Amino acid sequence: MHLNSNPRRVSARLSIGWWDRFVLKGRDVEMTDLETDSKKHKPKGKEQTFDLIKSIHAAEASFQSKEHPAHRFEIVLEPASFTDEKYGLFVKYQHDVHHDFDNTPGGFERFLVTTPLQTEVIPYPSPPPDHLPKKYGSYHQLYRLDGKLIAMAVLDILPYCVSSVYFMYDNAWGQFSFGKLSALREISLAREIYDAGISNMKFLYMGFYIYSCQKMRYKGEYAPSYLLDPESCEWFPLGTCKPLLEQNRYACFSKPEHSIQGSPPNSLLNVKPPRILDISVLDSIRVMAPGRSPNASKFIVPVHRTRLWEYDNVREEYEACVEGLGTELLQDVIFSL
Repeated sequence: MHLNSNPRRVSARLSIGWWDRFVLKGRDVEMTDLETDSKKHKPKGKEQTFDLIKSIHAAEASFQSKEHPAHRFEIVLEPASFTDEKYGLFVKYQHDVHHDFDNTPGGFERFLVTTPLQTEVIPYPSPPPDHLPKKYGSYHQLYRLDGKLIAMAVLDILPYCVSSVYFMYDNAWGQFSFGKLSALREISLAREIYDAGISNMKFLYMGFYIYSCQKMRYKGEYAPSYLLDPESCEWFPLGTCKPLLEQNRYACFSKPEHSIQGSPPNSLLNVKPPRILDISVLDSIRVMAPGRSPNASKFIVPVHRTRLWEYDNVREEYEACVEGLGTELLQDVIFSL
């Protein structure tokens, strides 16, 4: 999504305002109350100006000027790391929202902590505000209310975009539409980095968009949004892509005639690559694994000797790589976890 975006201005104002009102005044606010206030303070004959960045920070303890707010709300952006507190939030979120009961600390660390990104200083032309990241890399953006972790965004800060990797929240606060609040906050983060002098920072990358998946439809609510063409690697406006997505199981935006209609044939469903049994081939699938602490050295090890090999999807992915690369080329490849 390009930063010159309009994430449904009225909806954005109400979503942010609802949460801000709760933090500052300490009472549940009905959406109708905010709509009434919005109309009450809107000058006649003139559209009320909405400042996303100002609004997104209004309730944060380090920004707001109210002397005695009802709650202390803090946003902390820190390098990705494992803590029991973060893992506890993840388990609760997976259980309450996705009904997933099969989680482990190691799985959480591999999924949302371990990263192939190397940190690099962001070349701001002058010292940026304290709340902006100083380096490119992988981060956890923590949402704390009265000291308790209630939500967390997993972000990659890259030279051209803020990439939204994952977001989790305590479902006890689900009434405040934290998914929308997080998207607005990430738009704001990218915009603030741009305003601090990083002119290449122009996008929020929201990850995969599967049109048939209802849980992903919210990504299309932010405009202007673009989808990457699977063949030309060009970006196309979401609005022009939707008709093709509605009619085809495979949609090519650059060459619509390449699109494929209908459901996939049964022969393509549940097809798994052949299992690799030759130990010499397995030993050739080498990965560079990070140490357990930030300062620990990385080491190279056959992937089948790591705990990752316990997962069917991991084995299938690496076995597919072997099938595609061939065993000779595989000798010169080192994968990164």
